[in-house]
Parts: sequence; C-alpha cells; structure tokens
Amino acid sequence: MDDEFKDALIKVPQVTLVFWLIKILCTTIGETGGDAFTMSYLGETTAEANPNGYLIGTAVFGVVFLIAVALQIKATKFQPFLYWFTIVATTTVGTTLADYLTRSNGLGYTVGSSILLACVIGSLLIWKFVTGTIDISSVSNAKSEVFYWVTIMFSQTLGTALGDWFADTADLGYLGAAGVFGGALVVLALLLYLTDISRAILFWAAFILTRPLGAVVGDFLDKPYDKGGLALDRYVATGILLVLIVGFILIFKQRPAEKAH
Repeated sequence: MDDEFKDALIKVPQVTLVFWLIKILCTTIGETGGDAFTMSYLGETTAEANPNGYLIGTAVFGVVFLIAVALQIKATKFQPFLYWFTIVATTTVGTTLADYLTRSNGLGYTVGSSILLACVIGSLLIWKFVTGTIDISSVSNAKSEVFYWVTIMFSQTLGTALGDWFADTADLGYLGAAGVFGGALVVLALLLYLTDISRAILFWAAFILTRPLGAVVGDFLDKPYDKGGLALDRYVATGILLVLIVGFILIFKQRPAEKAH
C-alpha cells in the first residue's frame, strides 16, 4: 500500500482556524438541537416534569451517533459533510446524556463532570496504550477511528456538564462561563506557539474546551431572559446554526489531515 493511498484513508480534517470555528458551531448546535428535542419536542422543561425525556433523547441521538460513526468508518476518503454530521451527532448525544446524568439521574454537575473527565482521560490512555499514539494523523484505520469517536463522544458529554457547572454551580452565567472557556482557549493557543508541549495533548485539551464554550453559547441563545439568555426559539437557533455550518463547509475547502511520517 503506497503512501498516497494511506493518506487517502485519513478521514479527519486538518486542524485549522476554520476547523475550530466549525467545531464551535457544531457544539453550539448540539446544545440547541438536543434541548429542542428533549425540552421543546418532548415537552420537557425540567427533569421532574418528564424524567425520561433526557433518556429518550439519548437513545434517539445515540442511534444517530452509531450510524454516523459506522458510515464514517466505512467511508474510503475524507468527506466534510459526513465528518461534521458525525461531530454534530456526538454533540447532541453528549448534550442529552450529560443532562440525563447530572439532572434526571441526580449526580449533579460536579460529580457528573468528574466522572466524565475520568472517561475522557481513560479513553485517551487506553487509545495511547493500544495504538501508541493519540495524534489525529494516526486516525487512518478502523481501530484508531473507534477510539477517536469514543473519545470525542465522551469529551462532548463532559463539555455539556462542565459548561453547566461554570454557568450554574459557579454562578458565572452563560456569558461569564463563555469568557472563561474562551480565555482558556487563548492560553492553549499561546502554549501552541510558545512552548514544545505535545501538540496532541494541546489538541485534545482545545477539543474538550470548545464543547463547554459551545454549550454555554447555545444556552445563552435559547434560555429565557430571567435565566440570562436571549430566549430565542430553539428550532430557529438550531436552523441558523445549521445554515452557518453548511455555509462554512461549502465556502472553505477542507483537506484531510496529513499522515505522520
């Protein structure tokens, strides 16, 4: 198998500014889309009103996630729309799963975030142990892809709980929490350019942090005024974000990540 064919098997995009912008939009739509289904469509405004709402949402989005990952693994080349659809699938299932664990299941944001952080770290460590690397340039076979998407799913779930913790438990509000996560991403960017810290570690740290950023931005868009939000209709907010995501994918051509040599 020649190098050109090997490179064609890498089905994740290069990490560029556009990648991070689309990622944040996808994490935001995961929040508004997940809430639209569990809160608006299923009529759940609180965990007590419909304790099974988040669980139903997790089951539905979980099936979508599994189908998307199967299609992504089966694909023979990088397909931008399929890749980002799979990312959105991880954010929606992450939203409903985190809400089920922290709200319906009563774990709370602190305990829930701690458990999910352990899941993310555990997934990365096992991935590193089994394949020898967690660099995205190694995601060129089914085994690495499974680890990649499982890690992403856990990170998206963690991000929802972490966003809620900063916004509610720490009482920073949605904009305050967004400022914290935005600032943390700036620090990571500086570390990227000013230090020799592992690029793979910095990537996953940034990947994790973009999720709570999108989560609190999504909450800011669709939560009521009295809770610090803009009270936008969840379906409208989700539709606008979807248009932006599709627009970015169409306008900015993305290339697959280069294979490490």
